[in-house]
Amino acid sequence: MTPIVPKRVFFTSGVGKHAHNLESFEAALRDAGIAQCNLVRVSSIYPPGCRIISRKVGLGELVPGQITYCVMADTRTDEPSRMVSAGIGLAIPKKKDHFGYISEHHGFGMTERKTADLVEDMAASMLATTLGIEFDPDLAYDARREVYKMSGEIVQTRAVVQTAEGDKNGKWTTVVAAAIFLFH
Repeated sequence: MTPIVPKRVFFTSGVGKHAHNLESFEAALRDAGIAQCNLVRVSSIYPPGCRIISRKVGLGELVPGQITYCVMADTRTDEPSRMVSAGIGLAIPKKKDHFGYISEHHGFGMTERKTADLVEDMAASMLATTLGIEFDPDLAYDARREVYKMSGEIVQTRAVVQTAEGDKNGKWTTVVAAAIFLFH
């Protein structure tokens, strides 16, 4: 049997608000452009040779009802003014035949920048350990980032993050961030 390995990936995010939790999630998926798909959450491996495409191109290739594999983070609250965040991070190795890592974070009380730094760092840290890059995990993020860059083994990191403040009237507020895999 031939392995099912994604050829391309795109990143998207969205936010939704509604009186009902599930409908808030649906609204966030709609805002992200992926509500029409049957989403299957997978873990965190970025396949060797996978190509990043734009959100616009990726969304244009989705077919309603299709089974769609993704790495997704989502966070929900019905507490007024509570900050929610969802983030996806990516770290790609220099060697094209090696896999990379995708990380996800579902959080509360974090800004967009802090969430982006966290998910990028998590993805780069996971990749670094598989590549044998030694660093002190207790170092600050910026110091670890310098170690990754100096190694020359991690060529790209990125993040897609969605944050929102809980609805002031207590409606459910949901944020989603996702890496969507395509197989053609």
